[in-house]
Amino acid sequence: MTTTRENGSLYISIENKIATIEFGHPASNSFPSELLERLEKGFQKLSEDESVNVIVLKSEGEKAFCAGASFDELVAIESMQQGKLFFSGFANVINAMRDCKKLIIGRIQGKTVGGGVGLAAACDYALATEAASIKLSELSIGIGPFVIAPAVERKIGVSGLAELSLAAHELKNAYWAKEKGLYAKVFDSIKELDNEVLLFSEKLASYNPQALIEMKKILWENTASWKNLLHERAAISGELVLSEFTTKALAKFQK
Repeated sequence: MTTTRENGSLYISIENKIATIEFGHPASNSFPSELLERLEKGFQKLSEDESVNVIVLKSEGEKAFCAGASFDELVAIESMQQGKLFFSGFANVINAMRDCKKLIIGRIQGKTVGGGVGLAAACDYALATEAASIKLSELSIGIGPFVIAPAVERKIGVSGLAELSLAAHELKNAYWAKEKGLYAKVFDSIKELDNEVLLFSEKLASYNPQALIEMKKILWENTASWKNLLHERAAISGELVLSEFTTKALAKFQK
């Protein structure tokens, strides 16, 4: 069942020291600003919850994992400040995932685009199906994956980031993403994926919680600058989205 709410849905459940965050939106699980803010706050709250050892991030349905930021909000941007605020949505979520004390497992069941690739990259461990192809199409509309680039580069390196972002018209398959380091494992079906997510999260949650917290710190060493960097990148995107090139490119997609 998928949500029909205009601003999407976000549900958090906790069982056996495992918190599950499930987000959804009728437009291929894309993110309006309100939903991004709710996700950010969700990670912040779970970070301090002593009943939680591990977090699983997933989206609803069996098709797309995440189509990125809301297209309707993107085309409605009218000023640089409005643009910076819009692109800061994913900056805030990625920083919340980076700062979160709990390890985050990503369940990537389908295609993910733009900011969705950033979410997958910001997970500490991502499991996917072979349907979980990825794409960074931002350059094709005159902007770029500037906000999520640090998270993506951290996982797949500069060369992987270049290949993914410069070939903005190409979908890369799940096995390409695994080879580059974005996904830890790729499965044939959602059923197999869910079985592994459950087994892996239960095993991880059984470990010493303090050791898990310390491991999280080590995995994210040398990223403190992201608190400011990602917002600086959001400002670049906020300016470019008002350019003549991008305005024309977006007009082609409008109904």
